[in-house]
Amino acid sequence: MTSLPRTALSVNVNKVALVRNTRHLGIPSVTRAAQLCLQAGAQGITVHPRPDERHIRAQDVHELAALLKQWPQAEFNIEGNPTHNLMEFICQVLPAQATFVPDSVGQFTSDHGWRFPEDAERLAPLVAECKALGVRVSLFMDPVPEQMAAARAVGADRVELYTEPYAAAWGTPRQSAELARYRDAAQAALDAGLGVNAGHDLNRDNLADFLAAVPGVLEVSIGHALIADALELGYGDTVRAYQRCIDQGMLERDS
Repeated sequence: MTSLPRTALSVNVNKVALVRNTRHLGIPSVTRAAQLCLQAGAQGITVHPRPDERHIRAQDVHELAALLKQWPQAEFNIEGNPTHNLMEFICQVLPAQATFVPDSVGQFTSDHGWRFPEDAERLAPLVAECKALGVRVSLFMDPVPEQMAAARAVGADRVELYTEPYAAAWGTPRQSAELARYRDAAQAALDAGLGVNAGHDLNRDNLADFLAAVPGVLEVSIGHALIADALELGYGDTVRAYQRCIDQGMLERDS
């Protein structure tokens, strides 16, 4: 049996910026947080620069892009709505990956995926624009197997499965049913020729179970829980703890 690639950990540093923005002192440093995570073994850094700059600012995007040049083995992932401000950043810094998220301008947090066929016409040219720049495109999607072929049809390279429903069900009688939904959606994505990412409310408790059950996850993007853990453990120990969760999940999946 062909061994699947190890799941990569991309650290979302939005919450570091959110704390920094409560004062005018420039601390905590977003780039220093990213650097410490990379030094500890994170395979990527994720940001979601919203139009209101409530956390990540334009300057952060450019400073992180410069930092990532010192880490050629790591990937820079920029999330956002491509009909808002995302495409400007993509064109300017050419990250490894652009994750399209269907958020409204003032949305509190991402809470749903793209829907097809409704979103196909506006997404297709934006996906093509990114790919012409050499930027991989991932679409934020709900775990609906029937939607995966449509995501591929608009040109996406990957999907990011929105995992909050799984996280909410973890440790409850609904956990198995939710995992089955994600397993089926991931398999449908793989069958359609898509890579699979995942993110939203994954943490040290639920991550291994998710990766053990869901096939082919290439990347998890984790921010809120990881940064919360880092307040107690420090960035380095936290990243290493999440990497152990990934190793555990993959070991259980392959056993």
